[in-house]
Amino acid sequence: MQVNIDNVIKLAWSDKISFEEINRIHGLTESEVIKLMRRNLKSRSFKLWRKRVSGRTRKHEKKRNLSEKPFKYESYF
Repeated sequence: MQVNIDNVIKLAWSDKISFEEINRIHGLTESEVIKLMRRNLKSRSFKLWRKRVSGRTRKHEKKRNLSEKPFKYESYF
Protein backbone atom coordinates (compact mmCIF):
# COMPACT_ATOMS: atom_id res chain seq x y z
CA MET A 1 0.00 0.00 0.00
CA GLN A 2 1.40 3.37 -1.04
CA VAL A 3 1.20 5.97 1.71
CA ASN A 4 1.12 9.66 0.85
CA ILE A 5 3.56 10.93 3.48
CA ASP A 6 2.59 14.59 3.08
CA ASN A 7 -1.06 13.74 3.63
CA VAL A 8 -0.32 11.62 6.72
CA ILE A 9 1.76 14.47 8.20
CA LYS A 10 -1.04 16.95 7.51
CA LEU A 11 -3.60 14.66 9.13
CA ALA A 12 -1.35 13.97 12.13
CA TRP A 13 -0.88 17.71 12.79
CA SER A 14 -4.64 18.30 12.59
CA ASP A 15 -6.48 18.48 15.89
CA LYS A 16 -9.67 17.15 14.31
CA ILE A 17 -8.21 13.89 13.00
CA SER A 18 -7.75 10.97 15.38
CA PHE A 19 -5.13 8.24 15.01
CA GLU A 20 -8.01 5.83 14.35
CA GLU A 21 -9.13 7.97 11.40
CA ILE A 22 -5.58 7.96 10.00
CA ASN A 23 -5.60 4.18 10.39
CA ARG A 24 -8.86 3.89 8.41
CA ILE A 25 -7.62 6.19 5.65
CA HIS A 26 -4.00 5.04 5.30
CA GLY A 27 -3.80 1.79 7.28
CA LEU A 28 -1.14 3.10 9.69
CA THR A 29 -1.23 2.46 13.43
CA GLU A 30 -0.44 5.18 15.95
CA SER A 31 3.11 3.86 16.44
CA GLU A 32 3.67 3.78 12.66
CA VAL A 33 2.47 7.39 12.39
CA ILE A 34 4.89 8.38 15.17
CA LYS A 35 7.77 6.63 13.35
CA LEU A 36 6.81 8.28 10.06
CA MET A 37 6.70 11.69 11.75
CA ARG A 38 10.08 11.07 13.41
CA ARG A 39 11.68 10.15 10.06
CA ASN A 40 10.18 13.02 8.05
CA LEU A 41 10.13 15.99 10.41
CA LYS A 42 13.03 18.00 11.73
CA SER A 43 13.95 17.06 15.29
CA ARG A 44 12.48 20.23 16.79
CA SER A 45 9.25 19.91 14.78
CA PHE A 46 8.84 16.30 15.89
CA LYS A 47 9.33 17.24 19.55
CA LEU A 48 6.75 20.04 19.24
CA TRP A 49 4.29 17.66 17.58
CA ARG A 50 4.78 14.96 20.25
CA LYS A 51 4.30 17.51 23.01
CA ARG A 52 1.15 18.73 21.25
CA VAL A 53 -0.49 15.32 20.77
CA SER A 54 0.61 13.67 24.04
CA GLY A 55 -2.39 13.34 26.32
CA ARG A 56 -4.70 15.00 23.81
CA THR A 57 -8.11 13.33 23.93
CA ARG A 58 -9.08 14.46 20.42
CA LYS A 59 -6.38 12.24 18.90
CA HIS A 60 -8.11 9.12 20.29
CA GLU A 61 -11.73 8.39 19.42
CA LYS A 62 -12.37 6.39 22.60
CA LYS A 63 -11.43 9.37 24.77
CA ARG A 64 -13.57 11.90 22.87
CA ASN A 65 -16.76 13.36 24.19
CA LEU A 66 -19.75 11.58 22.61
CA SER A 67 -21.49 14.88 21.89
CA GLU A 68 -18.81 15.98 19.42
CA LYS A 69 -19.70 15.80 15.76
CA PRO A 70 -17.78 13.14 13.82
CA PHE A 71 -15.13 14.42 11.45
CA LYS A 72 -15.80 14.09 7.73
CA TYR A 73 -12.58 13.43 5.80
CA GLU A 74 -14.09 14.72 2.52
CA SER A 75 -14.65 18.19 4.03
CA TYR A 76 -11.02 18.44 5.19
CA PHE A 77 -9.65 19.04 1.70
